[in-house]
Amino acid sequence: MSKPLRYLRVTLAPLAGLVLAGTAATQLTGCVIRAGYAEPPPPPPAYEPPPPQPAPAEAPPPEADAQVQASEPPPPLPDYEQPPCPVAGYIWTPGYWAYAPVGYYWVPGTWVAPPRVGLLWTPGYWGAVGGVYMFHAGYWGPHVGFYGGVNYGFGYTGAGFAGGRWVGGTFAYNRAVTNVNVTVVHNTYNETVVNNVTVNRVSYNGGAGGIARMPSREESLAAHEQHLTSTSLQREHVQQAAANPQLLARNNGGRPAIAATPRPAAFNAPGAVGAHGTALPPPHAVGQANGKPPQAPAYGRQQSPAALGGKEPPAAFGGAQPPPAYGKAGHQASPQAPAPAQAHSQAPAPKPNAAKPQQHPKNPPEKGKRDAETAQR
Repeated sequence: MSKPLRYLRVTLAPLAGLVLAGTAATQLTGCVIRAGYAEPPPPPPAYEPPPPQPAPAEAPPPEADAQVQASEPPPPLPDYEQPPCPVAGYIWTPGYWAYAPVGYYWVPGTWVAPPRVGLLWTPGYWGAVGGVYMFHAGYWGPHVGFYGGVNYGFGYTGAGFAGGRWVGGTFAYNRAVTNVNVTVVHNTYNETVVNNVTVNRVSYNGGAGGIARMPSREESLAAHEQHLTSTSLQREHVQQAAANPQLLARNNGGRPAIAATPRPAAFNAPGAVGAHGTALPPPHAVGQANGKPPQAPAYGRQQSPAALGGKEPPAAFGGAQPPPAYGKAGHQASPQAPAPAQAHSQAPAPKPNAAKPQQHPKNPPEKGKRDAETAQR
């Protein structure tokens, strides 16, 4: 080997070792750096509250509204006709007595569109609990539940509903107990309804004179189903009834002039009907016509069948009819028809020196003149 090559090898050998040593040191340093480095954890995600849960569309009806109660029983149910069903699919909701601080008032029966297909209406009812009358609100459900055994009529015989049924997605009407115009409603059938309850007009359950009936097994099961409360149109119907003075029991004697309507809140509609019979005048008006001091209203206030001391209750509570002066004011108790004794007592006294006229006992005084004079006074 030549001398220059040997010299070059000797010269480059230390240099190569240095390069190798530097490379190894660099890699060792990189390993140390990588071993000692830790990436920071990702930041926690921003907290987002869960969206509010939507209010359930279905809710069980209130067992009894403690704020709607009275110390007196509601009046008997009035007698009225059912208006014809205006639209196919509407369901009849019977009228009932509601209560306000001024007393009982009538909520007319009406045809209502159900909130959805397949639901039936369970009417509300009054129930006596410990001497207090509490109102149990009505509701919509797949089956008709307990409504106090009250016979509201038109398919509501006191137990269940025989006025119609759902057939698939269509409601069919029983023409035996409902008023249906076949030119408007075509889904009908005719089925005789056997009434197994006593037909009366008592409008409350329990208590003295109330309906003695408990829920059946089927009605108890229906009470635990999912229910819907009354619709907005039904609530508007009740609000308008509460604001109408004609529907107060103390003003209509238990016979409202608007007993049923073809649609909710349609009190002035052509199809609205009134109760049978002439409405009795208010008790205070009767007292004035008889020349007596005004009397307190008979409904929802002071008087009740139990407060009458065992006497026969007035007709407004379902008892005997009142005397003719109640129904024919002015005929039997006219203030312009004084008794003959009054007319005789007001005859002018004879003069002291005048001869006393002789009157035959069979010749009565002339009629008409004395009455007319008394009436003018």
